[in-house]
Amino acid sequence: MTDTELLDFFKGIIDSEEGPIVICNMDYRIIYENPAAIQYYAPASPLTGKLLETYMDDEMMSKVVMSVEWFKEDKNNNKVFALHDDHNNMDMYILAIRNSKSELIGFYGRREYRNPDEGKMFDLD
Repeated sequence: MTDTELLDFFKGIIDSEEGPIVICNMDYRIIYENPAAIQYYAPASPLTGKLLETYMDDEMMSKVVMSVEWFKEDKNNNKVFALHDDHNNMDMYILAIRNSKSELIGFYGRREYRNPDEGKMFDLD
């Protein structure tokens, strides 16, 4: 499989996620937002290409920076619970992105809905 084909698979996974995913590089620049993020952050979209601090207050940005610094401390530090959004019943996580050498190359925010009762296992109809 070529790198291009593999990239298509990974992009397909990210784009199929129902929750918003925003990916940043180590300069805190947003390099990608999945379709759910485009919809969720519609008033501010497009986010891609902009600095994360453009959309966060100082307190939240400080927490993101602390999370990234924690990711740098150990290759096993990879996930931080950031907040719970009561209005949308979602949890927000910040996760490390590492290359094949376990070096930190970026991070992403992912929101997960807390609505397990709405889904039915293997509902294929």
